[in-house]
Amino acid sequence: MLQNEAMNGFQRIVAALEGVFPDRTPVMLHNFMMAAREAGVSMRQYRESPETIAGCFIQAVEKYQYDGILVDVDTATLAGAVGVPVDFPEDAPARCGQGLLASLQEVDDLPPVDVSGYRGVEVWLEAVRILRKHFGNELFIRGNCDQAPFSLASLMRSPPEWLMDLMAEENHQPARRLLDYCTEAARQFLELMAAAGAHMVSNGDSPAGPDLSSPTLYRKFAFPYEKRIVEFAHRLGLPYMLHICGKTNLILPEMVATGADALELDHKTDMRLAHDILKDRATFVGNIDPNAVLALGTPRLVEEKTRALCATFSDTPRFILNAGCAIPATTPPENLRAMMRAARG
Repeated sequence: MLQNEAMNGFQRIVAALEGVFPDRTPVMLHNFMMAAREAGVSMRQYRESPETIAGCFIQAVEKYQYDGILVDVDTATLAGAVGVPVDFPEDAPARCGQGLLASLQEVDDLPPVDVSGYRGVEVWLEAVRILRKHFGNELFIRGNCDQAPFSLASLMRSPPEWLMDLMAEENHQPARRLLDYCTEAARQFLELMAAAGAHMVSNGDSPAGPDLSSPTLYRKFAFPYEKRIVEFAHRLGLPYMLHICGKTNLILPEMVATGADALELDHKTDMRLAHDILKDRATFVGNIDPNAVLALGTPRLVEEKTRALCATFSDTPRFILNAGCAIPATTPPENLRAMMRAARG
């Protein structure tokens, strides 16, 4: 397709991933909580029904006319699938309150990984199937696959205990066995998501970022396993996106070196630095502040921040506009419209 021909949402995002200038800035929103709120359903209703999940996104796309759907549910589904206790609030995403393993040595007693029969995984996959059938190749469907291995390991052990474990050399071998276990869980979810029809797969690995872990820990215990997951996604024939919250400046070169096709980065990350490191190597996705700008700012502020971000990446096709992380449910619709208006202008 020629650059000046009109594209649909799917084509627009594929172009950005492949390094071809689309006809206009592609937009993929991390808006599952807002979509549910605007559809009048609680997070409990949302997480329990694939038809409800799909319906929320269909309504949001019709309202805001964006190009790619990020199908997300929470950050506790894979953890639940491997046995971590999960709390299910009425109107907030599911969350893990405690770990599963009292010590790293218990990793050798874990049962074989099989996430396929877990209800949360099944609902997530069925929602993707419904959306893919509804939109075909008109809109881009990104099937998020919850936690990357480091993040999942932190939930299985509990984040504070996991980070303390990694401080001691004698824990490194059992830690790597736990990471192998978590990699298999993540791999299975990616494979199931590919079969469900997602155009792209992704994971989040925020506990591995510099806001919580040192760059040294990231390089030793997160990067190698992220790389394995990216390689598996590519064997499935799908592009892959990696998300890490917080200020990722110190690990951006390694994040690119995972081979991920795109990096979804938070507003704390220096967008100019990210531009220079990612340019022609990986697609930048983000990074409007979801709280101070989208949820609490004025439409004018949203437009200013969006135009500034688009201008920074105007010299590269490898850019997809999004918030830096999940958009709060309380975000005013006029602010999201302002973001779309600035992107289309």
